[in-house]
Order: sequence, then structure tokens, then C-alpha cells
Amino acid sequence: MKRLLLLGALFLAGGAQAQNNISFEEYDLDNGLHVILHEDHTTPIAAVTVLYHVGSKNENPERTGFAHFFEHLLFEGSENIKRGEFDSYVTNAGGALNANTSQDRTFYYELLPSNQMELGLWLESERMMHANIQQIGVETQREVVKEEKRQRVDNQPYGSWLENMMKNMYTEHPYNWVPIGSMDHLNAAQLDEFMNFYKKFYIPNNATLSIAGDIDVAATKELVEAYFGTIPAGTPVVQPTVEEPALGGEKSLTVYDNIQLPAVMMGYRMPPQTSDDAYALQMASTVLSGGPSSRMYKRLVDQDQTALQVFAFPFTLEQGGAFITFSLANAGKGIDDMTPALEEEIAKLQTELISEREFEKIQNQMESGFIQSNSTMAGIAESLANYHTYYGDANLINTELARYQKVTREDIQRVAQKYLVQDNRVVLKYLPKSEEPQATNAQ
Repeated sequence: MKRLLLLGALFLAGGAQAQNNISFEEYDLDNGLHVILHEDHTTPIAAVTVLYHVGSKNENPERTGFAHFFEHLLFEGSENIKRGEFDSYVTNAGGALNANTSQDRTFYYELLPSNQMELGLWLESERMMHANIQQIGVETQREVVKEEKRQRVDNQPYGSWLENMMKNMYTEHPYNWVPIGSMDHLNAAQLDEFMNFYKKFYIPNNATLSIAGDIDVAATKELVEAYFGTIPAGTPVVQPTVEEPALGGEKSLTVYDNIQLPAVMMGYRMPPQTSDDAYALQMASTVLSGGPSSRMYKRLVDQDQTALQVFAFPFTLEQGGAFITFSLANAGKGIDDMTPALEEEIAKLQTELISEREFEKIQNQMESGFIQSNSTMAGIAESLANYHTYYGDANLINTELARYQKVTREDIQRVAQKYLVQDNRVVLKYLPKSEEPQATNAQ
């Protein structure tokens, strides 16, 4: 959710030397809240973030959309913050705030001048302990979520692709649905269901408080204890353990959408983001579409001129994910013009080792991307929380690059052979509505 426009100047001012070792301290409060503190006096900025280990995969299949809905609802206010005032506290202090929800987590943050860091702690402690869940807020945010869905999915060209991809790729696991969820489910939910969701998941022992920036660690520890130490722990959250059966053969779906240009998306089921194979697949995606000099771009856009855009990326998740290729047809071209070249480029990965020169290029791209992801205080705080939550090792912020460096050319070939195969993929074909066959009346 784009809760507020980010203050770009603050982010630019909050840069850090991510190529250097990032020092931090981490510990648990008695109630189970995990705390990570990174002190950096480069600029007078502090990022206060809280990651709750709850996403759409934790929802009741009959009440999808709850995690994303709560991302909105918990800006409504608290017992000590009036409705509509949550945002103004931060903006009046010269800061910015935002939140987002995925299949695996809900993440909140405030980016503030460092002399206002305590404000962020108060706001997040109110969100955790004193959220004011009232019918008026539920009704208001229902309409907000409906409008978001209309803008981002229903009325967006190709907007339904992720929903269609995931519900075909996963049939048993709760990755079957996407965070936006079902509007019918949200409409049917009662106030007590929302309150129960809050009590179950918004507890200190299901959260990571990560703070980065111009702080004093000792003083911050005292403030963290004062604001969060008295919040009672809840019943430990158990993450889903559903075992998804093999896809068992290609699935294909044709979608007639309000679009002008055809597009084809191929999704291959992939392993969890913590696996070594996920790192190799990340590098494989860079070989295929890591910029204008990448294989798919040169082949489909430059050489064949069948595609206007083409890219591949790993949609990595805690318990699985999807390796996605997305190709948008050039004017006058169609899906059948693009598909053979897409498959040929993947086949090359499977049958030929990439060259040493190309391998060196993608290693450099991995290093550059890793450094950029930790180049701001907000980025550092988020990375620390992610690494702790998903990997159980916050120090990956300093060492994860070594996992990419361990990947060999042979590994890239191997994962292409293992995962990027027809029996393990879902193919979505998006065509203009004007091409949809018309039903004929029975005589």
C-alpha cells in the first residue's frame, strides 16, 4: 500500500556505504519481540521498521485478503491516536511512512529525522498493542481496498496475471491466492473476525523491530524496552506446512483482456528463497534478461523484433515461488511469434554452459544489486528484518553475496534443467478481448 508519498530527499540523504561491513546488535525482549539495531551517523536519519511474520499464506482460505486488509486498517488509529492522525504525526515531524504486504509478511516503517526516532517507536507500539479496530474503520478500508483492486488489477492491462499464475501453479498450498484476496471474503467478514486476526498475528513474538540510522544503541534499547517491553506475548504462530504436489504437466490458460498487444507469461515452480537453487535461478534470470545485452532482450527485441518488452525474474517466496518470463508482443506480432524464441533461449541454458565472460558479467550485476539494496537506512533495516525472519541469520546482510559467488556455471545449467521444464510450468496467454471467440446459439 502506498500509504503516503515517500520523501525522496530523505531517502537520498539516508545513503550508507553498503559495501562496508554493516554492524548491528540484535536481541529478544522477554515477550519474544526480536530487536535489531544498526547505528550509522552518516546522516541525521533513522528508519523504524516492524516486520510481522504474517502474509496471505497465513489466511483462512474462506477469508483471503485479511493480511493486506490489516496493512490498511492499522493506519486507522489506536486507543491513543485519533482516526486519520497516524500519518500526520509522521509528516508533521518531517518524515515519511509506508507499508506493504506479501504472501509471507506485513511490513511497516517510518523514516524520520533522528531526533524524532522515539515518535516511530510510539506509533509502532500503538499499532502492536492498542489498535482501534472499529466498524467504521473496517467499512472505510473495505472501500479503499476495493478501489485499489480496481486500479491495480481489474482496470490494469494484464493486471490479473499474478492471480492467474499462482492459482494454477499452487493448488494445495495457500500461495494459491494473492495478497489482494477476495472482495467477497472481506465483505462477508464480521468485526470479531478482524479482531481475532489482530490478536493472533500482531503479537511481539511474531514480529521483528529493526531500526537503522543515526541512533545511540544504549539509549535506543531503553526506549524499546519502555515502549514494547510490557506488551504481552501471544500464542506462537505456526507457519503453514502444506506440501504441494508436483505440477504434473504443463497448464495453459488463455485470458481475453482489455489490452491492445498480446502477451505470454511462463511460470516455472521454484524452491524456497533460502535454498541454494534459488540463488542459481536468480543468476539464470539475469543471464536471460539482465538488461539490454541479455539473451532474451537481444533475441526477441533486437534481433527478431517480435517483442516490445521481455524479461525474466524469480518471484521468490518463503516456501516456494515462481520463475517468471514475461513477453509483450511487438505491433503486428503474436504469442506464436515469441514463444519459440523464449523456449530456445531457455534450452540453451540447459544444454550449454554460459561463457566465462558472461558469467563474470552476471556476477558483477549480482554484486551491484546487493550493494544497492542496502544503500539506504530504510533498505538496511528491511534487509536485517528479512534475513532474520526468513533465514534466521541477520548477518546475511554482510555475507549473502558469498552465496551468489558460490554459484557455478554448472549450477546455472543444472537448475535450468531441473526447474525450467515444460512439465513444471504454467503458461498464460493474454489476448485482446476483440479476439475472444463468440458463443453461437444452439439451433
